[in-house]
Amino acid sequence: MATVVLGLHIPKAVANLSPVSRKLLTSQGNSNVTLYLSRSIIGKSNRDPNYKRIPPFPYKEKRYTMIRSWFDRTSHRFDENSKIIVVDGAVAAGKTEFAKKLAEELDMLYMPEGNMDMLYINPYGYDLRQLDPQLPKNCRSIDTKKFCEDPFQVQTAFLQVMLYQLKFSQYIDALAHVMNTGQGVVMDKSCYSDYVYVEAMVKEGFMSKTAKSVYYDLKKHTVRELMRPHLAIYLDMPVPKVLEKVKQRGRPHEQNSKALSPSFLTSLEENYKRSYLKEISIHAELLVYDWSDGGDVEVVVEDVERIDFDKYGHRDEKMKDWVMFKEQMWSDKRMEYTEKKADLMALFNVPRFDCPELIMSGMEHKKFLEVWWKAPGMRYSKGYNPSLGDKNILFKWGDADKFTYH
Repeated sequence: MATVVLGLHIPKAVANLSPVSRKLLTSQGNSNVTLYLSRSIIGKSNRDPNYKRIPPFPYKEKRYTMIRSWFDRTSHRFDENSKIIVVDGAVAAGKTEFAKKLAEELDMLYMPEGNMDMLYINPYGYDLRQLDPQLPKNCRSIDTKKFCEDPFQVQTAFLQVMLYQLKFSQYIDALAHVMNTGQGVVMDKSCYSDYVYVEAMVKEGFMSKTAKSVYYDLKKHTVRELMRPHLAIYLDMPVPKVLEKVKQRGRPHEQNSKALSPSFLTSLEENYKRSYLKEISIHAELLVYDWSDGGDVEVVVEDVERIDFDKYGHRDEKMKDWVMFKEQMWSDKRMEYTEKKADLMALFNVPRFDCPELIMSGMEHKKFLEVWWKAPGMRYSKGYNPSLGDKNILFKWGDADKFTYH
């Protein structure tokens, strides 16, 4: 079986091939060609200054259909950095700043941590948390700030389920970006590590074991549809140092928080190290750093560049998700993450009615819908609300967004 490696200086390598070889490389029907997305990642300073990425497909404006996949292939846009890196670590370790700098050094897209603003602030900029006074207590908003102020409130379980759902949605966006542009993505936390917070919350009594069961039921039905990351980076910091950093950054809701207690932070650390890091390292490469006093991102980039992603074959568990046997398989994955996000999000419709923390009564739900959907910008999809200035609605075809998350 012939093996084609998509990686180091691929545009130059493909250009040097004969027409027949290039046809073989991009053939969608040749089942004897294995396509690996591999090789090492390269920092901007070590990259050919004349290198230019192949123009991206405008996937946010145009649909990527089956017919289009016959003419616009996927793997030819991949280069050494067409990978997904997830950054995790202790609370207040500096993950956001680190992930931004790493993305810049590797010429990748930075994706911020999934948060409840993505749910509560609609496409018109209206913050739905303003509706709380009109809603029953059990239907009001919950976010990280409110959790820190009162972690024992009934909406805590809903918060963690929604954060997982938002991170899942975000990871789909990351996959779609890599597939359509060839540009890699650095993510500030991901849906793969989210469960460590659930374990800590249950241990501290913030969530019930029933809510934990619902969470893992949802995860079982959803996360298997994704392609796991290539590299996970963990920024370690001992709990005393975390408490010191939390105090230093001075966020009012974190000061003297019942949530960010030494026992909760210790539980997080234990679940990261005893469970998540072992689990993610089965498929992805893993780098762990002591970030107690910060660190040098350039040193991390050098470590990343030394990783040989090419040493794994199609029979190895590592990088298994990123091995395709036909070009059309890449296109099928690209269509799934670009055009079928709504179908993937529908997998969250798991019928579990045994957890009171996650259920509204009939009257509460009726009131919630009355208030929620009458808010500015919520009646119709973005671009179809004349009361907010949208124009030429009669001449628009289809939804303004392929998928709007509310």
